[in-house]
Amino acid sequence: MLRVAIIGASGYTGVELARILCNHPQVQLTAATSRQYAGKPLAEVFPNLRGKTDLICENLSVDELCEQADLFFAAVPHKTAMDLVPQLLQEGKKVVDLSADFRLRDVAVYEEWYQEHSSPEYIKEAAYGLPERYRSQIKNARLVANPGCYPTSVVLGLAPLLEAGFIDPDTIVVDSKSGTTGAGRAAAVGTLFCEVHDGFKPYKVGGVHRHLPEIEQELSTVKGKQITISFTPHLLPISRGILSTSYARLSPDATAEKIRTLYIDSYQNEPFVRVLPEGSFPATQHVRGSNFCDIGFAIDKRTNRIIVITAIDNIVKGAAGQAVQNMNLMCGFAEETGLEGAPFFP
Repeated sequence: MLRVAIIGASGYTGVELARILCNHPQVQLTAATSRQYAGKPLAEVFPNLRGKTDLICENLSVDELCEQADLFFAAVPHKTAMDLVPQLLQEGKKVVDLSADFRLRDVAVYEEWYQEHSSPEYIKEAAYGLPERYRSQIKNARLVANPGCYPTSVVLGLAPLLEAGFIDPDTIVVDSKSGTTGAGRAAAVGTLFCEVHDGFKPYKVGGVHRHLPEIEQELSTVKGKQITISFTPHLLPISRGILSTSYARLSPDATAEKIRTLYIDSYQNEPFVRVLPEGSFPATQHVRGSNFCDIGFAIDKRTNRIIVITAIDNIVKGAAGQAVQNMNLMCGFAEETGLEGAPFFP
């Protein structure tokens, strides 16, 4: 059994990791850290885990942690991760980092959008943890930078079109909506029930959301040229889920038939990407609690634009589920292990 630990187990991503790992047949969850809940049973902090784990939340040093596990999920904020992850790697451990600290390959870009990076030497060796694009690198990595939730939904939808040259990369507009778990578990006025319920609002408007450079990095890598997009996120009055709608002008030779064939060919062997039938479109409730990304599209003939719609669960495929998918690849397990469950419904 592979011994695994969650560093930062008190947030939504941490509990989702625990839920998945407790049912994983080839791992043993041996440690869960939390400064806030140190000394409390994890199943008391998150009652949904009753009967699944008897772990006690601990506030451990890196040396103490290294004695307890072989692979670590770092579910801590950016800045905290860049100081912690190198210590784990130096002790010969494998790490899936769920912060933004190792996602951006250009240190200058990271420092423009976040803060000074204290461990830039580790950025080059980090595999970007989107298995559908970087499977071979992930298999050989000791450090995987788990993608952001918005980038996961956008890149999976647009990458095949960019590779095939079916869209004009200078015309991409992305409109994304997220459930409130995307804002984290810490109390904040903007995500209180009475502030969110019966409402729908944009935030970080005007190209200032921190996932934007990550999206542009990955789309630019696919196309082999710098791509700049318009991206606006919105907050939905739901607990979990992301729905991204992307628009772009079609190239002259792109047809609906060619595009459908392209998506099917691109994802037919991907266990967690579902290309929907013609006339069907993704919905957050159809991926809830699962590691699936659903993709659908339509062509607006009046404007010669394609409309690509993707749906994921932001704390599964957008965070914890994808992290476990990456762990499976890193450790030689079947990629779907622990993630086979159908979505929740309703």
